[in-house]
Amino acid sequence: MSIDQLTALAIANRWEVLAVITGIISVYLSTRENIWSWPTALVNVALYFVVFYEAKLYADMGLQAVYFALSLYGWYEWLYGGENRTELHVSRTPRALGIRLAIIGIACAVVLGTLLARLTDAALPYIDSVTTSTSLVAQWMMTRKILENWAVWVAVDVVYIAMFIFKRLYLTAGLYAVFLVLAVMGYVQWKRSLVARSLA
Repeated sequence: MSIDQLTALAIANRWEVLAVITGIISVYLSTRENIWSWPTALVNVALYFVVFYEAKLYADMGLQAVYFALSLYGWYEWLYGGENRTELHVSRTPRALGIRLAIIGIACAVVLGTLLARLTDAALPYIDSVTTSTSLVAQWMMTRKILENWAVWVAVDVVYIAMFIFKRLYLTAGLYAVFLVLAVMGYVQWKRSLVARSLA
């Protein structure tokens, strides 16, 4: 490996390390329903845009741009999305909404996977697309403080861990292992919050 290649690898790893750190901070803050989870998420997705571009995971790269917009939306919704523009509280997924979200996620995965497989040199077009579509659904659910977003994250994090190990993004695989633990913690914390409000 040449000096130039080693330098490029070191720079890429530096972005991945920073992305890992900001990602852990952001998700941890989300489990605590802390509004600062959204500004840290903005930094995190900007860093991962670069990391995924270099790994040729284009669906996940594009996902970061959508996450950026969703993070701005989530920031606003958590502050003003409740009744009479007050703080938003944890809620459950209505059955009809759950079905619509599942249909949207599957349809987006099929379309995106087909496009990536036919038009790009994407490394894992269909797996990348399934994780991307499912992540979008989970992230939107989080912006609305829907409890079950954490269950969706648990499922998608398992797939992400395997994909990132396959792509030798070991730090990112480790990050998603931490995300998996945080998703379980988030579910427990948000359920407590939901129960506490129902008893108040």
